[in-house]
Amino acid sequence: MNELVFFINNVVIAGSVTGSIYAIGAIGVTLIFSIMRFAHFAHADMMTFGAFMVLLLTAAFPGVGAIVGLPTPVVMLPAAMVLTALLAVGIDKAFYKPLRAHGVKPIVLVIGSLGVTLMLQGLIRLFAGTSGQSLYMAGERKEIYRLALPFEGVRAPIVITEPQIILFVLTIACVVGLHLFLNRSRLGKAMRAMSDNPDLARASGINTNAIVAVTWVIAGGLAAIAGTLLSLDVTFKPDLSFFLLLPIFAAAIVGGVGHPWGAIAGGFVVGFAETLAVFNWAVLLRPIAHHFPEWLELPRNLAFVGTEYKIVVPFFILVAILVWRPTGIFKGKVI
Repeated sequence: MNELVFFINNVVIAGSVTGSIYAIGAIGVTLIFSIMRFAHFAHADMMTFGAFMVLLLTAAFPGVGAIVGLPTPVVMLPAAMVLTALLAVGIDKAFYKPLRAHGVKPIVLVIGSLGVTLMLQGLIRLFAGTSGQSLYMAGERKEIYRLALPFEGVRAPIVITEPQIILFVLTIACVVGLHLFLNRSRLGKAMRAMSDNPDLARASGINTNAIVAVTWVIAGGLAAIAGTLLSLDVTFKPDLSFFLLLPIFAAAIVGGVGHPWGAIAGGFVVGFAETLAVFNWAVLLRPIAHHFPEWLELPRNLAFVGTEYKIVVPFFILVAILVWRPTGIFKGKVI
């Protein structure tokens, strides 16, 4: 049972946390692609920007969260979502809209997004510095809950932190909210129509400029949530986007580019694949190690890849999906 608890802590909970962050980030990537038909490489930097806004707001108003019984960064998250959404809309109007007006090919927009990536990275590092910073300030600390199992001989508890619980709640809320928005609201149905056939949607009288703006608002808000909750669980780093870009794109492609529900599934696939790849399987094999032949000695660390090579896992998944099933799990749009 102690080995099982170790598996729950290091695979089930850790994989769910990583998968939730990747899923929320991948939703924004796939929404932008489905509406505007280009891969937005600056999305991971928008996630970093959202977390940085929370850091600044928390530093400006420390201890506010104690009034409502939540961490101050969580209380500041809605304001950061608004600021990140405004940034996303501003980037579109300043960089992408003029290019679309000239009828450029999608690859030009992709190259433009790389320029936006470098710009955002430079600005964030200019104001945030290069070292990691904790979002917990003014004496606040991360709450850690230890759940002891009522079984004899089980010494290790199941460990879960307050940011992880908040992440799970917000992930469920985002998924349910997005589902209701896309399927029940008039604006959501207009987004789906534009995703299926932009020319027909335009001919039908749908305000495509409004749809584009709403898409950026949703993508920016979700980016702020993902970046902030990741920084809460670990720490804020100005180079956060470097570690997020490949996994969220891998998640979007695995699920099916242009398919929101595929992005959610792809996020959890990539998240659990990363976690399982670096998990020490020797721990689970210890109870049956005495059944092994004498010449077969169980190593202390038995993982598919080392922790420092975890970033290789989404790349491998990405290549495998592109070779085996280019349309993704849910047969997204491939242009």
